Amino acid sequence: MSGAKLPLAKLRDGQRVEYQADEAERAAVADRLDLLGLERLEAVLTLKAEGDRVRAEGQLRASVTQACVASGEPVPATVDAPIALLFMPEPSGTPDEEVELSAEDLDVIFHDGREIDLAAAVADELSLALDPYPRSARAEDALKEAGVLSEEQAGPFAALAALKGK
Repeated sequence: MSGAKLPLAKLRDGQRVEYQADEAERAAVADRLDLLGLERLEAVLTLKAEGDRVRAEGQLRASVTQACVASGEPVPATVDAPIALLFMPEPSGTPDEEVELSAEDLDVIFHDGREIDLAAAVADELSLALDPYPRSARAEDALKEAGVLSEEQAGPFAALAALKGK
């Protein structure tokens, strides 16, 4: 299924949905997440309809290429993570009104009452599953060349060790 917008009226409880992003979708997600490449993005989910709420649970799989935070070199990675989402209607009320969510509602995605955007939800979950500080094999060398101290060199015990000889 590409461009996965699922009409709420056609969803069945227990329905299994397989989402696989096409090349254009992967390029858009890669651009949005500042990835060097997104070779694969897919999810297999089971839907559970609860009135106007839809729970989606399953697995997210992706093959990405991120830029090393130190050297900018490509860092290939795979993502294979469980996902659990709750799609629910946009809250009604005034825009400044607070919406209370319980701990089980942390991965809530609001829908417009007509359809759920599975593709956008999968992209959001991918962004959360990525390594925020990808490092290549050359990262330490690049940091040293730039004059960045390691944790051991910059930490409080390094200062104490320097005083020890005095």
